[in-house]
Amino acid sequence: MTHRSGHDPRDPHRQPLKGRGATFDPANRYAPSRVVAEDDGWTHATGAAGAEPEGLWTEARIATVVATEDAKSALSWNRSPDLPFDRSINPYRGCEHGCIYCYARPSHAYWDMSPGLDFETRLIARSGLDERLRDELCKPGYRCQPINLSGNTDCYQPIEAELGTTRTLLELLLECRHPVTLVTKGSLILRDLDLLGELARHRLVRVMVSLTSLDRDVKRRLEPRAAGPEARLKIIARLSGAGIPVGALVSPVIPGLTDHEMERLLASARSAGADTAAWMLLRLPREVAPLFEDWLLTHYPERATKVMSLIRQCRGGADYDNRFGHRMRGEGVFADLLAQRFTKACRRLGLNDRSTTTLATDQFRPPLRQGSLF
Repeated sequence: MTHRSGHDPRDPHRQPLKGRGATFDPANRYAPSRVVAEDDGWTHATGAAGAEPEGLWTEARIATVVATEDAKSALSWNRSPDLPFDRSINPYRGCEHGCIYCYARPSHAYWDMSPGLDFETRLIARSGLDERLRDELCKPGYRCQPINLSGNTDCYQPIEAELGTTRTLLELLLECRHPVTLVTKGSLILRDLDLLGELARHRLVRVMVSLTSLDRDVKRRLEPRAAGPEARLKIIARLSGAGIPVGALVSPVIPGLTDHEMERLLASARSAGADTAAWMLLRLPREVAPLFEDWLLTHYPERATKVMSLIRQCRGGADYDNRFGHRMRGEGVFADLLAQRFTKACRRLGLNDRSTTTLATDQFRPPLRQGSLF
């Protein structure tokens, strides 16, 4: 596989790819060798007018390719003290939404692919997850606690419409009365209103809808294939209207680019029916930092220096701080101001006023194994 990493984001001949977030493919950090594309000037000098430098990602559109992986297990476990769940299920590796800021991008290197364009164009669908989950829930020592869907990539990304893995998992969780939490920015969740409504009736579900910006142009560049802001507010309204507990996750807050929208995002979510809210500061682990900075230089060159300066002010001078307790919120004057603004806005809007209904764990009943009569 060739990973193109030699590039100049300010090259006037280089254009962003339509419908894609990443502007280049950083090398897979585990690869034993790298291929670096360099423009030596010959393409411009001898090519046709307007020709693009050879070896750079200049295709107007890159098709999505989906591979299948037989799942060996369903549940992923974590002991992170700053996460509200200790187990999750990820039906898909990679995400076609193409959000440039996605903290899950570096995980694609584990599959010998790039965290850049590969992450959003070369997807892996995990098959057999419902069978693996059924086996794991039947284990004698299993203790019921909420399972999070979309802990890594969005379980309602476009390929879910064809594959239906998330719906199959929800059907199983409803069958055995197991609580579940979901985080999404995909309108496809409305397909499953029937299952979510029944789960809610048993106090078994809570949904958080990710909100980033109300500016359509910012959203289009930041999250090229995710639902638009109006569609996400509609998701909140439809879920709330169906009696399904729903909140807004204002994430990521990007200093100097989207932070000024925090209060409007919260107010819009509250008007749509959200009763809870949370927020997270932009995270730039590993390859996400150069990808995001390149994206800034491509789409918002006049803001790039300011945005990166504010991010580093919130991260002790670095692009990222992975310490528990700091990675989600940052530190310093600017980060403290964001936290204060969020708290005051929630208090004014009546968000998080009522204690969140605890999801039920006492209704859990191990599912029947496939082929079992009892």
